[in-house]
Amino acid sequence: MSTTDPQQPGPVTGSGAGPVTGPGPGAEAAPVTPPEAGPPEQLALLRASVRRARPRARGPQPLADELPVARVLVDKGLAHLDQYYDYAVPAKMAGAAQPGVRVRVRFGARVVDGRRAGGGLVDGYVVERRAASDYPGPLAPLSQVLSPEPVLTPALLRLCRAVADRYAGTLADVLSLAVPPRHARAEADPSPDPLPAPPAPAPGGWARYPAGPAFLDALAAGRSPRAVWTALPGPQWPEEVARAAAATLASGRGVLVVLPDGRATARVDAALAAVLGPGRHTALTAELGQEERYRRWLAVSRGSVRAVAGTRAAMFAPVRDLGLLVVWDDGDSSHSDLHAPHPHARDVALMRAAEEGAGVLIGGFAVTVEAARLVATRWARPLVPDRDGLRRAAPLVRTVDDRDLDRDGAARAARLPTLAWRTARDALARGPVLVQVPRRGYVPRLACARCREQARCAHCAGPLEARGGDGLLHCVWCGRPEADWHCPECGSFRLRAQVVGARRTADELGRAFPAVPVRTSGRDAVLAAVSGEPALVVATPGAEPVADGGYAAALLLDGWALLNRPDLRAGEEALRRWLGAAALVRPHAEGGTVVVVAEPTLRPVQALVRWDPAGHAATELQEREQLGFPPVSRMAAVTGSPAAVADLLALTRLPEGADVLGPVPVPGPPEAGGEPQQRALVRVPPGQGGALAAALKAARVARLARKQPEPVRIRIDPPDIG
Repeated sequence: MSTTDPQQPGPVTGSGAGPVTGPGPGAEAAPVTPPEAGPPEQLALLRASVRRARPRARGPQPLADELPVARVLVDKGLAHLDQYYDYAVPAKMAGAAQPGVRVRVRFGARVVDGRRAGGGLVDGYVVERRAASDYPGPLAPLSQVLSPEPVLTPALLRLCRAVADRYAGTLADVLSLAVPPRHARAEADPSPDPLPAPPAPAPGGWARYPAGPAFLDALAAGRSPRAVWTALPGPQWPEEVARAAAATLASGRGVLVVLPDGRATARVDAALAAVLGPGRHTALTAELGQEERYRRWLAVSRGSVRAVAGTRAAMFAPVRDLGLLVVWDDGDSSHSDLHAPHPHARDVALMRAAEEGAGVLIGGFAVTVEAARLVATRWARPLVPDRDGLRRAAPLVRTVDDRDLDRDGAARAARLPTLAWRTARDALARGPVLVQVPRRGYVPRLACARCREQARCAHCAGPLEARGGDGLLHCVWCGRPEADWHCPECGSFRLRAQVVGARRTADELGRAFPAVPVRTSGRDAVLAAVSGEPALVVATPGAEPVADGGYAAALLLDGWALLNRPDLRAGEEALRRWLGAAALVRPHAEGGTVVVVAEPTLRPVQALVRWDPAGHAATELQEREQLGFPPVSRMAAVTGSPAAVADLLALTRLPEGADVLGPVPVPGPPEAGGEPQQRALVRVPPGQGGALAAALKAARVARLARKQPEPVRIRIDPPDIG
């Protein structure tokens, strides 16, 4: 988890089931009679004096006759406040204050002689109505029912609690990811009536997989199969996802599809509309805007729509009678939420499937080690094509060592080995050519041309980069220009690019193929699709547009830059990115060719040549088992200043068999005004992940109680393990 220890005036005291007696639930201000009309200046002075006046405490309010106690989850994402609080239900709110609705309550107040004083208004959710409270003292009443819409269902509450416990987070933090902000106009609009279940679909593209038709039959019959799907290359996978959704709806159950980005969501949305027809599904993406997204979310919560496709936030969508969860390309980093406690869509899907008895389909062109472990433990079955079908669908993959650039002057000028240049030249006669470059920009990283030592800033030791075609160097960390660089190791003044960016590659390819248009797709401008006309399309990984009719060829450049990253997942991630690009190329029978510029004998390169992502993942899993690394073990990253990391680890009661790796310095510039950061990895054996998360959260609460000023970030299952 990557949360920061907040600083509070002091710890809260009182019963975990009741209101607090020091700082705790409190009083509303009594209504103030508005002043008489007057000049604007006079009215402003009167209003200011009213705001400065001390609010009068109210007397006791009549309470609800039945279930007069509401157990409330307050929206305070603080570890030491991660509990429920009891409030009294006024009689006027008895009908509206039902479980699941949003309310406002006084928090951080005192109740003295039946009167409330102090405290601020905070939002919360009613999780339960009770006849009595476990807390012996007086209860503060609810201040307001914000909406009668029950947005927090019991199933969603259980899921969010489980996610918070797994990732050492707070329930309020998870709910902020799961429940979108309220919009009154969206709640006022009625949701349409649900449509009847569609008929079971024909196998369609699933007939290309030996177990595909049986998988659809199991879904249509109401069963809950679990599979790891190695998809065939080509553009058919959205239609196959839509047919799996149709089979689930035919059984009277709901379906949820989680995708890595908006472009993939748009493709699946179109496929669902074509297979299911209008009105049976909805798409949830950030591009919709808060009001429209909330309107669609309410349609799902009310049961009007039972098929949902969306990006990672959709993993919490309250689909009724859930029958199938689909996660596409689970190795994409976009599936890991950027906000605390950083849940991963794949793990949330597995937790939902276990809780709700739903089927699971983890799919993609590549196979992650986590998905391979599901197959190895027989929790899921492999859903793979046969070799003959794979040969018909896949392009030809050829390899070339990037050291050929040093031996071939013409190839070095175009930054392409001769084989890659010839492949691109021949393919441009038939259609577009995709060029995948690991980095965006012009020349992101530079090194000494003689000894290959990385070029660093003389002021802060940050890496230097060339931001444009003028050759001026700048520091990535501090931004200072470097006009007179020389290598401190060998004294050379000559530089070479470690990895040339997409824009520089586009410039060089434009000079090598002057008659061919060059298009770029990256973070600044991502193309969704390109035409089938001849063109060079330079893209960074994950930003490759879909070509009409498929690409005639693909060039995967600077493969060593992906493989040489100091990360446990470097090989797995490189293969995933290569497969994602190669899957957009036409089959070999139609002339489709892929050239990967990397050391041919390396395992990920050979897996690409054989198109065997499942075999590569199985081998990686065996090595992880021998070394005791995730996903076989569970791991947490603790990051902060050296003193803060040491303090938190000293307070943590680690479970038996835990190992602490480090701490080691965190690469990168120190935070503004702070000291350099360190990171420690805590590893536990299988089955101890929950105990590790609970221990780290308890230590974090202890630091809050001791008012430790320095923050510590905790992240369970960190995506990068260097």
